[in-house]
Amino acid sequence: MSRRALRRLRGEQRGQELPGLGHLGLEPGPEGPPPSAATGRGRRGPARTGVSNRFELIPAEESEDELPSSEERADAWLRERDATEGNSEVAVAEETEGDGHRDGEEAEQPDQMPSLSNKPRKKKKKRKTKKTSAEETLEDNDLEDIDGLLEKPEDTNGLSQNSQSGVISDSRPLLYVEHRNLNPENELKRYFGARAVLGDQRPRQRQHQHVRSTWLTTPKNTWPRYSRTGMSMELLETRRGVQYFAFKHHHKYQQLQFKFLEAVESMNLNNIVMLLEALDPYHVDSLLQLSDVCRMREDHEMARDFIEQALYSMECNFHPVFSLTSGTCRLDYRRPENRSFFLALFKHLMFLEKRGCPRTALEFCKLILSLDPDNDPLCMLLMIDFLSLRAREYTFLTRMFQEWESHRNLSQLPNFAFSVPLAYFFLSQQEERSELELSQAQERAAQLIQLALIMFPSVLMPLLDHCGVQPDSRVTSHSFFGLNAQISQLPALTQLTSLYVERTHSLWKDPAVMAWLETHVHEVLRKVDAQDPLVQEAEHKRKTRYQSAPRNIYRHIVLSEVKEAMAALPLEVTSQPVMGHDPLPPLDSIISYTRPERTNPPSSENTLSLFFRSLLPNFNMQEDIRHDGEEEAGAGQDLNQGVNRLMAAMRDMLVNIQFQEPPRDDNPEGDGDWD
Repeated sequence: MSRRALRRLRGEQRGQELPGLGHLGLEPGPEGPPPSAATGRGRRGPARTGVSNRFELIPAEESEDELPSSEERADAWLRERDATEGNSEVAVAEETEGDGHRDGEEAEQPDQMPSLSNKPRKKKKKRKTKKTSAEETLEDNDLEDIDGLLEKPEDTNGLSQNSQSGVISDSRPLLYVEHRNLNPENELKRYFGARAVLGDQRPRQRQHQHVRSTWLTTPKNTWPRYSRTGMSMELLETRRGVQYFAFKHHHKYQQLQFKFLEAVESMNLNNIVMLLEALDPYHVDSLLQLSDVCRMREDHEMARDFIEQALYSMECNFHPVFSLTSGTCRLDYRRPENRSFFLALFKHLMFLEKRGCPRTALEFCKLILSLDPDNDPLCMLLMIDFLSLRAREYTFLTRMFQEWESHRNLSQLPNFAFSVPLAYFFLSQQEERSELELSQAQERAAQLIQLALIMFPSVLMPLLDHCGVQPDSRVTSHSFFGLNAQISQLPALTQLTSLYVERTHSLWKDPAVMAWLETHVHEVLRKVDAQDPLVQEAEHKRKTRYQSAPRNIYRHIVLSEVKEAMAALPLEVTSQPVMGHDPLPPLDSIISYTRPERTNPPSSENTLSLFFRSLLPNFNMQEDIRHDGEEEAGAGQDLNQGVNRLMAAMRDMLVNIQFQEPPRDDNPEGDGDWD
């Protein structure tokens, strides 16, 4: 019988007695210390007799196990045979008993698992299990804390977010911008899937170290290395929780700006290209100008790439406190340094809308509007309704109309007057809403569309024409919606209606929308025939409120390049030069630095001289004429000399013109046969 079995019969528990050196095999013999004295434990000497920590006995007790005897092997063989015969009761008992009982059984079977027969190891395993359960308890508590934090996340500006809602929560500001919605790839992945968008591109492709991560654009490896160019952003002031920022051009960037203006005045594209290649590849105005040139040449990929580089350059110069998402950061468009950022965002928005990313374009539209919501220098209110309808953000559009109608009079803009009832109509078609919400949306849509048709009757016929719908005879013969309604309206209103019809007519082509519109058109005609006072009131508003459009509307039309709206622009806008890097600058601009006077001021040449100069680059009508070292004086002589030079240039042009004779037919009789 083994020593372990003997202890069990005596009822002793291991570790309760204090064994001496004899029990541990540490009693010194005549040949010297035991072999374990060479180890670290052997150096302690007699201190081992009064062991205070019982776990120190584990290594010593491992050596006291003896080899199993023949009786124990027989016992183990009998137990193994019983187990193989299918003693189910024993198996169930072994599964339900605690760890202590299992330790006893394993101790009685040393020949089956001799490496696991030591009870201290079992105790060590128990301690490890307990430790693991304690760690799991702590991890569960941490996960509960993390879940609690995720339920109410807060951004750096203290704006709470509703993570369970896909629409904009009422607790957020109206112009709240989300970073994830600024990336067009996220929207394309929702439409087509990640594999179709990324293709063979690896999700975590290694980029150059000099490329930094930004929110507005995704930097490309093909872009040149970015370095500081002399532009920065500074915080001007903070009023009522709103922070006012401004871009700043240092001396180096000012010199680049002067050279860029000279390159634009030279009308030579190569000068702008040389400025980017030799001086600064991230000069913002040069990138915007080249983007317009590439777009005119229908190289849209290169044009979009230039715009993204410009945005990347400006985002790298953001102030540390400047936030894109808070909606409380402002930029004044009257400062020329800030205009490049507005224009780059607007042109990037246009590319996103044409690319088929209306949700991302809507987010950029909200961002531009949040930079200066009071003045709205690019008049984003003329576009935000269209992008909301395309992105199916009907709740956002209706909320904006409810919150801003009282102080911005959005119903006086044709685009909001027609788009908001269309949004309510789409909301009334959503089956997941309750019956009460559906009925309220239908009533609101009917009320607003009738007000829009009464206020802007000139929108109906062009809208039906663009949709390819022929109205009935009652509508075409009535004077309220006829040709007279379009001819009698003021030019400023014509610009707004033309812009809206050209931009949003595709949203009205749905047969259900047309049937809904037809019903309310006949209802409006009934009110007109009944001489409803609301009709006369709307006519009075049209004649008094749309005398002339503000400058930001003209700027929006020029940037949008809608042909019908541009044709209605007044002469005061079309007669002045419109530069792509700064279209129609504000009349009350805040100038921080001025351009030095040029040593060779441009000559005041008329249209005819410019025409001949375009044909003959060496022609210069204002060249100084000297005879015998003395300058001729007198206005008459200068005029004669100018006329003579002009006539000489015309003669040279006529002499150089060569006319090519048409090919002659060698067979004038025309007897040839058609094969």
